[in-house]
Amino acid sequence: MLSIGAFAQIGQVTHRMLRHWDTAGLLVPAHVDEFSGYRSYDPSQLDRVHRIVALRQLGFGLDDISSILDRGVDAERIASLLRIRRAEVEREHRVAAGRLVDVERRLHLIEKEKQLSQIETVEKPLPAVRLAALRTIVADQSAVADFVGPSFDAVAEIIGADSSLATPIAQYEMLDDGLQVVVGYAYSGAPRDGFEIVELPATETAVCGIHLGSMEHISESWQAVHAEIIGRGLAPAGACRELYVRAETEDQSDWVTELQQPVAPL
Repeated sequence: MLSIGAFAQIGQVTHRMLRHWDTAGLLVPAHVDEFSGYRSYDPSQLDRVHRIVALRQLGFGLDDISSILDRGVDAERIASLLRIRRAEVEREHRVAAGRLVDVERRLHLIEKEKQLSQIETVEKPLPAVRLAALRTIVADQSAVADFVGPSFDAVAEIIGADSSLATPIAQYEMLDDGLQVVVGYAYSGAPRDGFEIVELPATETAVCGIHLGSMEHISESWQAVHAEIIGRGLAPAGACRELYVRAETEDQSDWVTELQQPVAPL
């Protein structure tokens, strides 16, 4: 027999949890001293402890766990449920990490709003562009990078043999259900499986600026462009575009990106 302390240590649970499970009838000690009230557990009860903890981590309540264990759940079934839960937790972690990056980005923008990036901007028309592209809708800005890079690679793999990859463009438009992202290359060929043809319309006037270097700080350049738009008595009018003039090195140090925002008078 194991004392409650030894049993808790081996099972990696607290004394309080064991007492709570005892009260709930979920894990009753093998022996309770009638004089001292000390609880003792049999080593064979460790299997039940591990199942209780696993099912708790899967989100089941104590009543549900009692019912499940009374019906009998084998180790492989619990392992399968835990693998599913692990995948869910990994997804939640990625989402949370992305949101943290977005929070830090917004905090950085707020801290820098009195020191906006100084980039030169011009007003010019934008031509219509026919893209071989992929599109999606993401919940927030943090999910953009995971879509953009792989999508460029996927489209390039399809059209690279018979088309120029000189004009990579991403278009962003905020919709009711999220941010729509269109990623592709200027393309004059026939439609093919694996991408869609997206027609970007010509725009009479857009305010454009050049962002140099890593995408990590591109939001600051966009903030400067938007400040310039407002300063000129204009307002965004339609989806914005990013034209990747140069994007060669892995560390993005030499990247050149033209930011293009269609505008109209306020």
